[in-house]
Amino acid sequence: MDRISDLPNALICHILSFLPIKEAVSTSVLAKRWKPLFLDQPNLVFDDSIYFNPPTSYKEKLTNARSFMRFVDGVLASQGNAPLNKFKLVGNFVVDELWVLEWIPNLLKRGVSDIHLNISSFWADSDRSKFDPLPPEMFVNKTLVSLTIIFEGGVNINVEGDVSLPKLKILHLNYFKTTTSTFNKILSGCHVLEELALTNLMWDGALEVEPCLVTVSIPTLERLTFVRYGKYDDANKGVPLSFDNPNVVYMEYDDTIADTYQQMSFGSLVEAKLGLRPTPDQLNYEGYDDYEINLLLNEMSSVTNFLNGVGNVKILHVNVNMLWVLGSCRDTIPVFNNLIHLTIATYRGIIWKALPALLKSCPNLVTLAFESLKLFPLCFRDYITYTQIDVWMCLCKFYVSNWRVVVRPCLSSSPVKVIEIFNFGENLDDDDDIDDDGNGGLVHCLKEKIDHVKFFLHKMPNLEQVRLHFLFSNEEDVMMKVFKELQELPREVASPNCNIQVLSDNLSLSFNTSD
Repeated sequence: MDRISDLPNALICHILSFLPIKEAVSTSVLAKRWKPLFLDQPNLVFDDSIYFNPPTSYKEKLTNARSFMRFVDGVLASQGNAPLNKFKLVGNFVVDELWVLEWIPNLLKRGVSDIHLNISSFWADSDRSKFDPLPPEMFVNKTLVSLTIIFEGGVNINVEGDVSLPKLKILHLNYFKTTTSTFNKILSGCHVLEELALTNLMWDGALEVEPCLVTVSIPTLERLTFVRYGKYDDANKGVPLSFDNPNVVYMEYDDTIADTYQQMSFGSLVEAKLGLRPTPDQLNYEGYDDYEINLLLNEMSSVTNFLNGVGNVKILHVNVNMLWVLGSCRDTIPVFNNLIHLTIATYRGIIWKALPALLKSCPNLVTLAFESLKLFPLCFRDYITYTQIDVWMCLCKFYVSNWRVVVRPCLSSSPVKVIEIFNFGENLDDDDDIDDDGNGGLVHCLKEKIDHVKFFLHKMPNLEQVRLHFLFSNEEDVMMKVFKELQELPREVASPNCNIQVLSDNLSLSFNTSD
């Protein structure tokens, strides 16, 4: 018995909404009863990767793209002006962005509340430039609740009239160009916005002689992402920024140091990922010390204003660029009284010089985590050794000028109780040299990482746990060697009762320094 066909139309349409649209449309051949049902489908999700096998040539990409676009066209035409709740399109191969933009006015007329357009490979056309304009209707709409625009070819936003998006709660824009005045206008028209993600925002200097102050001040905002990658730095010069968002609990900020942070206020901030970096003009490639002095003299107040604005944060992630900036502004790092968890991203290495000053500014820090322990020889201009780390981290002598030397206290006052190091076996290679240490052999990079761990144990008296995470379960032999090496620690360590764990998904080893 066909019990499904006896269900009400509304329930069948709800079931179809969980299927890829291609399968939902194919149900129309089951029987006359089913033929019109997909036309009432309120949620349309199109993903070209589930329609075709990965194309092997650009010509095949174009052929698949045309078929895919015509299919979407056909579904939209079949539905006519039926009410629509969600429209999502993911283009992984080659998609004509102009073709997609032509659909938007019709979608808006149908009362759509959720638009998600992610075009990762666009239709190259030498006869026209990138940054196609978004339809102006998109910024005067009473039904939109969520809007995501991610176009590999970029979009241009130019709104002449007022912006009114009274229901918009989520706005994600990636790779777009606009003027500072238009940007301020857009945000002022979003009165209930809760999540704002801006990636690769570029200011359109051709349409604006002098940029105005960019203000992100939204009382309802809870999550903020403001990320601009280095290759776009030249398009973002000379724009002062202001942030006043009392209810933001999560922020991700990765950008060049602004000339001015007129206001930085995040009173409810819980978690932040920070990545400040110098602009091309600020960065002096002749030498690290020259760069450091340049940043100290010219950008200290701007960085300090930024850090003061996020001073309430409880969970903080900093990348290597942020460490570099902090290392150059050690005397002006504010106190993070609420910070309990600090994660250091180390995809390029660790700027050890910044760490003592940062830890000194975190009097209540409980957990210090490293994504890995990659070495960063650019800091020291030569190969790092255990002795050099001791000099940099414990004595921390550095020259502000030729006559003034500043000496930092060592890590003995650190309140940290837990250290976590992820990807501890990262960068291991079968071709690495192995030391004959009587312990079955350890590659050089592992021995240096172990020296880092020993250094923490010798200098930080409040440690209660040290956890070393291995990513792959097939590293068990290496884990055993690391574990045995750490077990032979001298007992006169600063952390007398610390539990040390070596972990993977399949293996867990531990011992106490007091054993």
